[in-house]
Amino acid sequence: MSGIHEVYPYLRVRGAAQAIAFYAQAFGAVEQFRLTEPSGRIGHAEMKIGPATVMLSDEYPEHGMLAPATDSHTSVLLHIHCDDVDQLFEHAVKAGASVVRPLADHFYGERSGTVRDPFGHEWLLGAQFEAVTPDEMQRRYTAMFEK
Repeated sequence: MSGIHEVYPYLRVRGAAQAIAFYAQAFGAVEQFRLTEPSGRIGHAEMKIGPATVMLSDEYPEHGMLAPATDSHTSVLLHIHCDDVDQLFEHAVKAGASVVRPLADHFYGERSGTVRDPFGHEWLLGAQFEAVTPDEMQRRYTAMFEK
């Protein structure tokens, strides 16, 4: 197997220019570059959210490349791990994200919550508040089902 260097999330959206602006406002994304067709449709863009590269484009229905519906859940979740999740969560909601799951402290030592951006993608925002070993995490997880 060849050496894998990185894995990049690649988002398809309706309104890539607006999505780039939203991600900048909500998550502090910094656009690296974009490739724009004469019609204005963005064929490819890259931005940095913290140290991670996130790629995105407008949808291309003629090639079967569709954005998610903005009013339903998606099967993929992007997780941003940060220092101050309360601040990031509030910032994302003020920028236009909707709350899917409110912030709460969880058995695995993370305070987290989920938001859906205006383009249909869901983001799990979290911050660690306790270092929990995998064995302890499993013990706590199992205990949840014994109640």
